[in-house]
Amino acid sequence: MLLTRTLRSTVFFLINLALMTILTAQSRAQAALLMEEPYGFFGSVNPTGHNAIYFERICAETPIRLRRCHDGELGAVLARYQGINGYDWVAIPLVPYLYSVENASDVPVRVNRETVNRLRNRYHEAHLLSLGDNLSPGDVLHGGWTQLVGVSYERRIYAFRFETTEEQDDALIARMNDGGNRTHFSLLFNNCSDFARLSLNLYFPGTFKRSVFPDAGVTTPKQLVYRLERYASKHPETQLMIFEIPQIPGYRHPSHSNKSIAESLATTGYAIPIALLNPYLAGGLFVDYLVRGRHHLIPKNPQLLAPENLGALTAAAHVAQNPGSAGVQAPRAVAGGSAEVDGAETANFGLKKIGVAHE
Repeated sequence: MLLTRTLRSTVFFLINLALMTILTAQSRAQAALLMEEPYGFFGSVNPTGHNAIYFERICAETPIRLRRCHDGELGAVLARYQGINGYDWVAIPLVPYLYSVENASDVPVRVNRETVNRLRNRYHEAHLLSLGDNLSPGDVLHGGWTQLVGVSYERRIYAFRFETTEEQDDALIARMNDGGNRTHFSLLFNNCSDFARLSLNLYFPGTFKRSVFPDAGVTTPKQLVYRLERYASKHPETQLMIFEIPQIPGYRHPSHSNKSIAESLATTGYAIPIALLNPYLAGGLFVDYLVRGRHHLIPKNPQLLAPENLGALTAAAHVAQNPGSAGVQAPRAVAGGSAEVDGAETANFGLKKIGVAHE
């Protein structure tokens, strides 16, 4: 009798343990801080780049209202943009955000201006008219709806993926849906990185703070990535992984590396007039650059994400540690393919690993 009770108890314990393991695994999902490289004229003047956040479990019911994703959906990208008819943030499904198409098999391997405009206009007419009839497409100096879709035609993106829970994602959905989505954009104090900073603090409370050092109190993409990597190095459960989403060639020249404010000023033509006007300020910026500006954020071999293997962003994070970056894991390769649309060759970038020589 005692043996029977012991056996039953053991079996009951093992069943409960297995159920708890399954439920725990199912309750976790992925998100990623996107560090997007600067490009074009504005990117030369202000080479800090852009931040957005991708969520596997959060989808766009509309561009300004969120919901939980349904089976088969890849999630959405949230970010703060300027020039979107007074809205503070917009949510776009992952594939359209990157490529202006709804199916990964429709991504061209190379584009020109005509192709990019056609794909963007098609998506705008199908999904973005709710943002306003007079929504501006933007220009060299002012943002517009074109910055919401086809981002990979403009620049290279690095995705810093981390794990989230259902409770955290639901809290973000409630906060975004219940808050006033009206813009108070400020390049210095309420920019795209500030939106990402406040959102990340829902997942890592108190980790992302505004500070005078570095970057003179301005939140920048490199600063957020630096803090996320520092946090992940002390909290392995974050399961931080780094991916590279290549720029689709043909539309623009290759984008440039992200820089901090101190790095931008210390390594460009701004340094000379600043030194002449205020040598002490120039010295402080140079020290800031030496201490933080040269910190390497990208490991030597990040995995390339082709349109067909974007699912790697949502794959389980049980992989070997990347010896080249503390607290950062090196993901396994995921197979991808290619297809054709409208007679154009579509993307098949392969899964080779590359070395990154810049920061």
